[in-house]
Amino acid sequence: MTSSLLLGLIGDGISASRTPRMHENEGAAHSIPTIYRTIDISNPRLAEVGLEELLTGAVRLGFDGLNITHPFKQQVIGLLDEVDPVAARINSVNTVVIDSTGRTTGFNTDVTGFAAGFRAGLDGAATEAVVQIGAGGAGRAVGFALAELGIGELIIADTDVRRAEGLAADIVEATPVGTRAKAIGLDELEGAAASAQGIVNATPVGMKAYPGTPVDTSVIGSDTWVADVVYFPLETQLLAEARAKGCRTLDGSGMAVNQAIDAFELFSGQKADPQRMRETFLSFGA
Repeated sequence: MTSSLLLGLIGDGISASRTPRMHENEGAAHSIPTIYRTIDISNPRLAEVGLEELLTGAVRLGFDGLNITHPFKQQVIGLLDEVDPVAARINSVNTVVIDSTGRTTGFNTDVTGFAAGFRAGLDGAATEAVVQIGAGGAGRAVGFALAELGIGELIIADTDVRRAEGLAADIVEATPVGTRAKAIGLDELEGAAASAQGIVNATPVGMKAYPGTPVDTSVIGSDTWVADVVYFPLETQLLAEARAKGCRTLDGSGMAVNQAIDAFELFSGQKADPQRMRETFLSFGA
């Protein structure tokens, strides 16, 4: 059994993340002393420090694992010793396990995290035509999760159309008789959103550091469901405006909690308690 855990989260604008407390509380419940630190590149002291240096430093300091978030989920892959096949297929890593020799292995717990949150929060939602905004690290995980959930047609919008096209092609290749996926530019987003049964924001827009909405909500119908991967704040401007129109909504808590459950089990080798981790997450308030 793991005697103690030293963990961290590397990302931008993460100083208020709920992840540290979730892991520390769960570790304590298993009698595993756990220290979890945020490594926020928005901190001026880290402004000139690159991802490779941060990763190397964590290994040298004896960290047991790291969570990786925006904007590093794809960039980190080339710096790791090994990547789990699922994470390699998605081309996105959000969890890095560091063994006693310093060897690093990347995993992705965002796919299962989003899927579990969707099933719990949007059970029975129409899934024939969905628009996803964002094809970056989180977007890749969400896209594959939507395919696994049985989405009929997935339209992916991104500032980088080629990136969206790459994700669409990868999803089609992975699910040859399943989800149909195609890419569009942001100039086509409003038209697609107006006719979609569901909309998923898989961009950082809506976070405290990136305020606003990724799409003009005036085009969204009241019978459209809207999901967001952002969890700080839990009620983003997108979700608030969608809820005001009568839309079913799904905040980022499901994905955040469920990916943390899977990550804790990778870090510790122990089964996490989903209810306890969710209660810890919600203890922060909205």
